Amino acid sequence: MNFSKQLIKWYLQNKRDLPWRNTTDSYPIWLSEIMLQQTRVAQGMPYFLSFTKAFPTVFDLANANEEQVLKLWQGLGYYSRARNLHQTAQFVANELNGVFPGTYAELLKLKGVGEYTAAAIASFSYNEAVPVVDGNVFRVLSRYFDVETDIALASTKKEFAALAYELMPKDNPAIFNQAIMEFGALQCVPKSPNCLVCVFNDSCAALQRKKVDVLPVKSKKLKVTARYFNYLVVEDEIGNTVLQKRTAKGIWHNLYEFPLLETDAEKDFDFIAAYIKEEFFVAYSIIGIEECNPKSIIHKLSHQHLYIKFWKIKINETIINGINAQDLKTYPFPIVIHNFIETE
Repeated sequence: MNFSKQLIKWYLQNKRDLPWRNTTDSYPIWLSEIMLQQTRVAQGMPYFLSFTKAFPTVFDLANANEEQVLKLWQGLGYYSRARNLHQTAQFVANELNGVFPGTYAELLKLKGVGEYTAAAIASFSYNEAVPVVDGNVFRVLSRYFDVETDIALASTKKEFAALAYELMPKDNPAIFNQAIMEFGALQCVPKSPNCLVCVFNDSCAALQRKKVDVLPVKSKKLKVTARYFNYLVVEDEIGNTVLQKRTAKGIWHNLYEFPLLETDAEKDFDFIAAYIKEEFFVAYSIIGIEECNPKSIIHKLSHQHLYIKFWKIKINETIINGINAQDLKTYPFPIVIHNFIETE
């Protein structure tokens, strides 16, 4: 039995029942592919269900305002995906009468749609014979065929795409693409795969040559930048606090946050307290300053480590343009707020 047939047989016996696999409708397929970029299926599934309930069609998503979209996206991260999603929905609804492009080449022109996403939609929706190449595909093919080409190189993607295309049954590319991604997600995992139960354990080159742990080869490493965010949680005598909107481009664009003091390193309490008293809220009478949470919250992002601390600042005046601090306790942070009301 050749590689493709054995892979597809494994897939039909082991695949997960995922809602976007039970349709050829481009809208939910596109939605799922955007959500699952840099996101595990278990994490993305509730968001997919929430989006399809709130926006059953691309027209519904296009007619929503950005804050509605960001609100539903809240907690999923990489918010530029949500903004691109919204803009693409508006383009498809208004310019294409709600119909997604029917070819890989045309799908690539949509905002937020790269080579992998375009290939997925083209094959799953339109059965176009174009291979998907993501981390799972790199891993499966490099191990099975003992391919040592560095996957950090831009040219490597073409090599793996050509190999996948050669293996792909041209009359059913969708099932091959689904199968190879699922195999990489469930069986041929990055660390400590269970090769004893693998359907390819008698033909996998990496297993035979004891190279499973070193493939795929990836030499280029991301530069990690440490950033230190100190959020100032101002609270007056009736429980109001101050929020601001992140209007600059970058992380959490257009989301609300507490006033921010970014430092070049993690500072101690005395430094933060002195800085706050000298530079922030000089119009207020500060009663006390304390660290809200003694444990730093560490967000590991794709290109940086973000160290977050919260400092509670008690003042004895009512805050103008505030919101009740108690209302924020259930929100992830930074947050999206609907109908932001200025209090007086």
